[in-house]
Amino acid sequence: MVNKCVTCDDEKVMAQAIQAFLDKPPSGDSLTSYDREHMKLYMRLLDAERDGADWREAVRILFGLDPDSDPAHCRSIHDAHLARARWMTEQGYRELVRESQRKT
Repeated sequence: MVNKCVTCDDEKVMAQAIQAFLDKPPSGDSLTSYDREHMKLYMRLLDAERDGADWREAVRILFGLDPDSDPAHCRSIHDAHLARARWMTEQGYRELVRESQRKT
């Protein structure tokens, strides 16, 4: 399912800047176009985790979702994308490095 939410008038400007996203990002062992398109989101999720931000705050800001309306669904989206972000720092980055070395 692809989501792109506009939650309320106060958040319309913020939501317009939010990319469409899947409920669950890809889970394979190689980098996908989805990963490339959402690299900034992954980094922001990792930053939020490092800074101790509550997952509900991250969901509101990064995904434009209201966690009070469907906490389980919002938590699932957050956790799945955070897991993929961690995978990027442990495995996925290697593919980016290999690609950059081929270009030089």
